[in-house]
Amino acid sequence: MTPSKFFKHEKALVAPEAEIGEGTRVWAFANVLGGAKIGSHCNIADGCFVEGGAVIGNHVTLKNQVAVWDGVSLADDVFVGAGVTFINDRYPRSHRSDAWTLEKTTVHKGATIGANATVLCGLSIGTYAVVGAGSVVTKDVKPHTIVAGNPARFAGHACRCGRKLNDALHCPCGSKYRLADNSLVPQ
Repeated sequence: MTPSKFFKHEKALVAPEAEIGEGTRVWAFANVLGGAKIGSHCNIADGCFVEGGAVIGNHVTLKNQVAVWDGVSLADDVFVGAGVTFINDRYPRSHRSDAWTLEKTTVHKGATIGANATVLCGLSIGTYAVVGAGSVVTKDVKPHTIVAGNPARFAGHACRCGRKLNDALHCPCGSKYRLADNSLVPQ
């Protein structure tokens, strides 16, 4: 860790063994443990916690009060809204047994997770997917899919820019998509 490469607020805790990329900003009351990996040009907002073993890509935004646990990987360009909860233990107990298995969660490139959503462990959130605020994600989310609710259910398709596509799979930004083999692909 080279402090001159990234910004650390004077009230942030950053372990010397954490790997943090150039241009990343770690704000007040954030806590980054040794063994955590954070890419370049990220924004780790107030009160965030990044556990050792967590992997955060480049250009990722964690809004206030997000905890990223061991086993959670966030790819490049991911947005995580305030108060999002990641889970890494399907059967939590105060005293962990030797039989405990870490279930990894992957959030793929460009995905957005809305404020106060909960993401259960062992799941994958696809490229450019959108999880609505307050949703509880209990299943994998396909790329370019919008899910919302408790439990989170299909609510449409998302453009790379994050907007909802219309029924013709066109976006107000001008992008157009089509379904091929049950996957959304650009036209």
